[in-house]
Amino acid sequence: MLNVLIVEDDAMVAELNRCYVAQISGFQCVGTAFTLHEARAMINDPACAIDLILLDVWLRQENGLDLLPVLRASGRTADVIMISSASDAATVQKSLHYGVVDYLIKPFQFPRFEEALTAWKTKKMQLQGQKQYAQADIDRLLHGDTPEADMVHRLPKGLTSPTLRTLCQWIDAHADLEFSTDDLSNAVGISRVSCRKYLIWLEQINVLFTRIHYGAAGRPVYRYRLLTEQHALLKQLCQ
Repeated sequence: MLNVLIVEDDAMVAELNRCYVAQISGFQCVGTAFTLHEARAMINDPACAIDLILLDVWLRQENGLDLLPVLRASGRTADVIMISSASDAATVQKSLHYGVVDYLIKPFQFPRFEEALTAWKTKKMQLQGQKQYAQADIDRLLHGDTPEADMVHRLPKGLTSPTLRTLCQWIDAHADLEFSTDDLSNAVGISRVSCRKYLIWLEQINVLFTRIHYGAAGRPVYRYRLLTEQHALLKQLCQ
């Protein structure tokens, strides 16, 4: 399990973030700090395992950014995701200067929160899973500049990368199967309407081939099949 520390002075927001963390597989909240003093104490406590810190900027009369040099000086390898309503250039730039891995501007929806944590987890696993890196590996870790990654970042409004990943993983597991919208929506447990939106997008980027089948009643049924030459791209979308 990956251990998350929440640094947030608003008890209701802190509890919401804790509930969000609990919904994401592989993560657990190990504590909440309402002040920088409490956060420093937990960071400096060797018995407290921390992998990721969710850090607010405005903490009553304190500035959450002041925790970043403390964290670096502590020698901990924990990463930081900023969660704040602060969106001014100076705050964002200072956060990035200290190497925060993501920045969520309040208010945000759970899918964006989930995307931030799962993307960080994926990169962390990639870092831990290799003993030596090729240039392409480093480019991908630092810039995420593959065409496939860029596609996910430019998903149409209403589509999220976690749901896309789930659908693509099912398609990958049934790569030789022609399937309908109902087949996929029933298999992964999302609505037919939502599923159809993802399938249309996958068709638009030429991952899927679509065939219209007319049944006895004349109602058209869209059936999909993975284009063999795009299997590598599908694999990337499964990550």
